[in-house]
Amino acid sequence: MALLHATWRAARDLAGQGAPVLPVHALHVHHGLSRFADDWRDHCARQCERWRAEGADLHFHVRHLGLRPQAGESLEALAREGRYRALAGMAREAGCRVVLLAHHRDDQAETFLLQALRGAGAAGLAAMPRAIERDGLRWLRPWLARPRAEIEAYVAAHRIPHVDDDSNADPRHARNRLRLQVMPSLREAFPQAPLALADAAARAQDAAECLEALAALDLEAVQAPDGPALQAAALAALSPARRRNLLRHWLTGQGLAVRASLLGRLAEELPLAGSGAAWPLDAGRLLRLHRGRLAPDMCGESSPEVRSGMPPDEIALAPWLPPGLSAGQALTLALPGWSGRLHLEPVGAGGLAWAELAVLVARPRRGGEQFQSHAAGVPRALKKQFQAAGVPAWLRDAPLLWRGERLVCVPALGVDAREQAPPGEAQWRPRWAG
Repeated sequence: MALLHATWRAARDLAGQGAPVLPVHALHVHHGLSRFADDWRDHCARQCERWRAEGADLHFHVRHLGLRPQAGESLEALAREGRYRALAGMAREAGCRVVLLAHHRDDQAETFLLQALRGAGAAGLAAMPRAIERDGLRWLRPWLARPRAEIEAYVAAHRIPHVDDDSNADPRHARNRLRLQVMPSLREAFPQAPLALADAAARAQDAAECLEALAALDLEAVQAPDGPALQAAALAALSPARRRNLLRHWLTGQGLAVRASLLGRLAEELPLAGSGAAWPLDAGRLLRLHRGRLAPDMCGESSPEVRSGMPPDEIALAPWLPPGLSAGQALTLALPGWSGRLHLEPVGAGGLAWAELAVLVARPRRGGEQFQSHAAGVPRALKKQFQAAGVPAWLRDAPLLWRGERLVCVPALGVDAREQAPPGEAQWRPRWAG
């Protein structure tokens, strides 16, 4: 409520100085978890009405979640994911480009400690970023360097009505235990603890950014030139720490769960592993070493029968493309019936024309398909092309992309040479990841 009050007053003052009028949208998430949730929603709506009467260009929005956590599911994580999804949806519907969040320095200190207690690395210890681009929106935390006491003083000075969430006193939640039982003792023994912990989070943010940049550089040197696999020899040549850092970056980028124990095993075992070696990932998938290349198995076995449901005979891409798709925009599609993701990555040459995407259909491999890998080559059986390129059996069951009765793309091989867009034209290279 303090951040909302400060925001609409700033917007009003700017407009009074001749700046364009900036409408302010109050986004309220009704989680459906507290018996007081309806009262909180009504309180916020009434307060927005009062401030509109004082000259605020203020609009109130609400989204109901109705969360129903399953046994063993983290209520905090479920609420957080639902909350951010709801905020993003309301912001886009309201035409907003920026979302302001009221996290403060004490919140940042708590987050740093919670992540440390969970054994997090630099990315986790970085806690909450002050600014981030996500879901097509810019998320800002303008008060991240301000202590809670300053905000409480602002509330008192302006007599801002607000609600105290009774669940904040529930010790079943880890953050509440930390806030109520640990932080008071820590501040008593070390008065500057919140500031020091927030500063540590800021240094962790720098470290995490540097590690991501290093991983991106290593990925360029280690990734196979014709696909998403890693070249095992080049990977093994890195130091164990860089190897773990690159593997974390690479697996996370493909939407796969990353366990510290797995990274440790890979760092130690890869230099000595032979072809056919495999390491377990999540949901029954494997990370396999084949002909000197490391790649995730798209279904955990080479047989498509082990997948959760057989893929459809044909599915059009058009209904799954986001509205307003523009040239040069990377895209990831989850096609119903396929246990994987289709990644569309902008390229300068050798890709598929942007205009083609809306007319393509995905079909499973049936046998007898022909594919031409080079302009100077000739069409050959898809099986022969897979063998020549060293594509492992478990990556050969990705969907094939067709335009009518012409096979235009095999994600594991690329775009058929006869179907590639002219240089200089906006184009994509499809890639499949299980």
